[in-house]
Amino acid sequence: MIVNRIHHFVAALLCILPAIGASLAAETPTPDFMSLDAAKPILQKMGASVGTHPGPEIGASAWLAWLQKSDSAIRQRLDAGEEDSLTNLLRFGVTFTKEYRIDDEYLARYGQSSLVNAFAEKRADDLIRALATPSGNQGFVEMRSFVEKKGYSLNSPAGRKKLKAYLLANLARMQKEYLQSREQAKAKRDQLFEHRGISLDSNLWPDYDLHEQLKRMLDKGMLKPGSVRRVAIVGPGLDFVNKQEGVDFYPPQTVQPFAVMDSLSQLGLANPETVELYTFDISSRVNLHIEAARRNADIGRSYTMQLPWYAEGRWTNEFRASFVRYWQALGSKIGDPVAPIPVPESASAFQTRAVKVRPGVVNRIEPVNMNIVYQVLALPPAERFDLIIGTNIFLYYDGFEQSLARANVAAMLKPGGYLLSNDKLQDTVTSGLEQVMVTEIPMTVPPVITDHIYCYRRVR
Repeated sequence: MIVNRIHHFVAALLCILPAIGASLAAETPTPDFMSLDAAKPILQKMGASVGTHPGPEIGASAWLAWLQKSDSAIRQRLDAGEEDSLTNLLRFGVTFTKEYRIDDEYLARYGQSSLVNAFAEKRADDLIRALATPSGNQGFVEMRSFVEKKGYSLNSPAGRKKLKAYLLANLARMQKEYLQSREQAKAKRDQLFEHRGISLDSNLWPDYDLHEQLKRMLDKGMLKPGSVRRVAIVGPGLDFVNKQEGVDFYPPQTVQPFAVMDSLSQLGLANPETVELYTFDISSRVNLHIEAARRNADIGRSYTMQLPWYAEGRWTNEFRASFVRYWQALGSKIGDPVAPIPVPESASAFQTRAVKVRPGVVNRIEPVNMNIVYQVLALPPAERFDLIIGTNIFLYYDGFEQSLARANVAAMLKPGGYLLSNDKLQDTVTSGLEQVMVTEIPMTVPPVITDHIYCYRRVR
């Protein structure tokens, strides 16, 4: 009798499992390629006049083929972005070497200064030794896997010699790009990296900028308490050795989704336990990282964020005071402070803290494999977003691509919803988004660095 009951129970369970699986699969939205009708206004104003972009006469099947080919090309730029992460590790890493770090001043002199050349070569030798015997740091494991996929061997003197030449060639390339970008920054800041690899590295400055922007929007009545229910973040980032004074003593992590949820909660704009937050990214590393965090949350494990920042920067007094207040409170609404990974002696210019994010908050994040330039979620009105965020993303694309992304963002925002970005978007075709606010945040004493947050609203 008991055997029969077990048999009937198992049979019933097997019958409902497909339905459960289908239900779970339905929770993750699937992006569609942008329709030709949605792109027509952009093609009519900008198409064919920009490089290999199609003109308005293109047909639906040819348009889809062009989108798929272009999407593949953009995703291939991630490989070059990984090279930038590896080069940042060479420049800034503190756990594998005691040599001077290659800051922007030293980078500009690489190839021209025997001193800089000498410690760059020593850093390359030290990095190769670290990659050959990786510690438990996931970042080094991933970097070793990357160079091995590129065909470089760490197991022979000849292989390590070739790898060193590759590392230093990448450093020379980065120096050239840095000098070029310094010249182009004033004229073309908003499309500055359109020909560069797409990097995953990030830092805390955009998260601080977003917090300040959200606070201003609340003060001006543009956002109401409790009004933010659905949020999307384009390119949340996977920080290991970031672009600005990065260091390598912590494992790869994504911070922006948690920082945004914390800011929304601190400001009373959303409840971190109920807000729906999606991340849109073309990187499998980013998407898998977030999926792994969600799986851990399912079994009650928290997510720990390491929050180092470069305290000895040439910050203005106002910026330093405001940022420190933000940094000290970051994570207070979504988790609890924990002991951080200690800062190595060679990185003593950094201050750090850490936050353990509650599993219930981690599970509010849903990763979507999606290219915002060419893809869009077809959402019913009730499921459109109140807020979409994209920092250090759109400057990787030219004006035509930015216009496509702008149209895709507009299609996913509810009427009156907002896009926030630190990149000014191409406005030849507004595609339903109007710029309503720009926030300037001076950061450093001369030479002055000023961050911007551009606020766009979906036309009602």
